[in-house]
Amino acid sequence: MRSLFIGDIVGRPGRSVVQENLRSLKKEYSLDLIVANGENAAGGFGVTDKVYQELREMGIDVITSGNHIWDKKEVYQVIDQEDRLLRPLNFPPKAPGRGYGIYNVSGKGNIGVINLSGRVFMAPSDCPFRTFDDTIERIRKVTPYVIVDFHAEATSEKKAFLHYTDGRVTAVLGTHTHVQTADAQITAKGTAYISDVGMTGVQDSVIGVEPEAIINRFITGLPQRFEVAKGTPEIRAVFLEANAQGKATTFETIELT
Repeated sequence: MRSLFIGDIVGRPGRSVVQENLRSLKKEYSLDLIVANGENAAGGFGVTDKVYQELREMGIDVITSGNHIWDKKEVYQVIDQEDRLLRPLNFPPKAPGRGYGIYNVSGKGNIGVINLSGRVFMAPSDCPFRTFDDTIERIRKVTPYVIVDFHAEATSEKKAFLHYTDGRVTAVLGTHTHVQTADAQITAKGTAYISDVGMTGVQDSVIGVEPEAIINRFITGLPQRFEVAKGTPEIRAVFLEANAQGKATTFETIELT
């Protein structure tokens, strides 16, 4: 199974660079599945039905998210109807949408994708460790391939989650902080890990936003209007290959202008 996971897509620049490069990436890596975190894809905050459909038409198979999933109210029109748009599984049980899915990959079988949110420095949510335990066996009865988008702030929480799930999933891929980390690895038990896949958008920015507003907020402590940065966007992603037992065999970071 050969997969691509695209780091947090930020606004139109992020969407445009994916549109321009995804076909060639799919051919170069002979991809079976493409997943992307899209919680910042609509104007830098949230996702709408229109943006969701645009991402799907590009060839993205599954779109994960995080704490910004509700920023655009239009998402309520789509999230209950589309099983390929995920929100963190450990959000309150009555929240709209779903937190995991099992998807058929033509000729390769099924693959599970789980979306979870951390709790350190994040909005309150249920325990991601316990939520994972409540779900993983249901997925593994169907498929050994399991990718987790762990959307969290603290690297310590992400690393702890890796050790907790090591050998039980194919990959734990960190998102949310928008800066690709240098700790990509495959453990001895066959789980691929990176603390943060990074951001797909304008890298010459403050995590995808025009710097001036962020600087003013730090200096004054006052609310500011954030705007998606202008400039040349780049893709941050990871390529993952796994064997028939769902163990990661190849794991590479991607930086693409």
